[in-house]
Amino acid sequence: MEVTSIRLERELKDKLKQIAGNQGYQALIRDVLWNYVQQKSGEWKPRFSKDDIRASIAATAQQEERCVLTGQLIQPQQPMLLGLTRNGDMVPLSLESLAP
Repeated sequence: MEVTSIRLERELKDKLKQIAGNQGYQALIRDVLWNYVQQKSGEWKPRFSKDDIRASIAATAQQEERCVLTGQLIQPQQPMLLGLTRNGDMVPLSLESLAP
């Protein structure tokens, strides 16, 4: 790893620390940046499995999303699902992603 300096607003840094908890906000930033790079570069890797989804509800994408189970792109105005994870997060799902 290399040391990199980035300027963040104090409020943003404080909120990152709250979200990160024991993980530390620098590790959180690395995770966020890696996820962004993987999503934009096409090197997507699933972070969730079907077992992580507790419930789902029908939704319509308002912007481009990527299904967390399949990596499939979901275009704006396309039907999709929002999945509730074990951790209480809502994640985008393609309609086919939960099929048996």
